[in-house]
Amino acid sequence: MLDNNATLTTTRTIPGTPHQVFAAFQNPELLAQWWGPKGFTNTFSHFDFTPGGRWVFVMHAPNGANYQNENIFRLIEQDSRIVIEHILQPWFILTITLAAVDNGTELTWAQRFETSEVAEQFRPLAATANEQNLDRLTAVLTKTA
Repeated sequence: MLDNNATLTTTRTIPGTPHQVFAAFQNPELLAQWWGPKGFTNTFSHFDFTPGGRWVFVMHAPNGANYQNENIFRLIEQDSRIVIEHILQPWFILTITLAAVDNGTELTWAQRFETSEVAEQFRPLAATANEQNLDRLTAVLTKTA
């Protein structure tokens, strides 16, 4: 049974077309510039942006901590949807949907955890981190426009 309380969702209008926003996910050089909260950097060791492809990287926090990440791209629909399974703990499925709107692209970031209890545990961190992630994406898109 699907637990609707296990999903944390953020929606924002991002400058640029769905194609431009999609490209910021598809292009590892761009993705590495904005993925993660403010102040984080990334080192990608494997990036296969295809359905079933792996994405392995380390996020480096401003305090020097390193966070191993391993994901599988479960679904990729050009310019409209990306589904990523984070296979390390905490496990989650991240679904990113893109829709054209008058002033850019409406991006919905839905992060579904195993249970509502796990989602609640991560809610305070994810709420801020996801907003910072989208701030960084906006800055990259504004710079490359």
